[in-house]
Amino acid sequence: MNGIIELYTHKKEEPNIDWRSIGKHQTCPLISRKCLKNRKSEPEQTIGTCVVKHGQKSVLICPHRLLEKNIIFRDSIHLLTKHEPGNEIHIVSEIGTAAGNIDYVLASVRKNKVVDFVGIELQTMDTTGTLFPHRERFLKEVGISNLNQDLLLNDKPFGINWKMTAKTILVQLHHKIAFFEEFNKTLVLVLQDHLMTYMKSQFKFDHFEAPSLGNSMHFHSYAYQEIGNSSLQLVERLSTDAIGVNTCLGLNKSSKVDLEQFIHKIQSKISKGTLLVI
Repeated sequence: MNGIIELYTHKKEEPNIDWRSIGKHQTCPLISRKCLKNRKSEPEQTIGTCVVKHGQKSVLICPHRLLEKNIIFRDSIHLLTKHEPGNEIHIVSEIGTAAGNIDYVLASVRKNKVVDFVGIELQTMDTTGTLFPHRERFLKEVGISNLNQDLLLNDKPFGINWKMTAKTILVQLHHKIAFFEEFNKTLVLVLQDHLMTYMKSQFKFDHFEAPSLGNSMHFHSYAYQEIGNSSLQLVERLSTDAIGVNTCLGLNKSSKVDLEQFIHKIQSKISKGTLLVI
């Protein structure tokens, strides 16, 4: 049966969870602030869904869920080819370029100067339909009362938009990868293994190869595990270049942005709060 596995990063079976407080404050521990997934008809109300069960698959639907324990950043440190012992490593979010925002930049910093960086894009699945009735049923099952009865009785299913999600991220990569390749930098797409499998089946991926520092585009695929110390497990890495990304879509174009301007934007956001703590 389809439904919600995690609400505000917590599972139903977790012990000693104050679900009433969680539902009231709507906080995402991974970003240390209120959840950003708002209900369209009620903007002050968040949906809070991180992972859903759809068919036989446990599907991540919030990109922030990938931030658990900084795993995805630690798994990309080796791509900082100019990083040296003694340098600080910073995680900087939302760096704008002419080709669009980069979700995160992992930067090697010496004396407050960026000496190397890796771009990191996060992609989880988009859904169709509404998840809010499923959220209310989740809360009912963990003992919360005084919920909206109409929503509890709403049994309309939700769907997973595999096709649109896959094509959208490939188009975005097409626009962004030219910058990283021109300046011998690396862009990493972090995604779930289910999406990676779908993309391989729908787009041309046979030219991708084992991870190589000579390639500008890397795909890091993670499996979601419902048990254990960590839910995310790196299961596959692939790499290609800008031409390889474009080949997936049958495209040929490239775009350029200014390296110094990009580095300046990273440095302007560096602070104690961005420092990666291991």
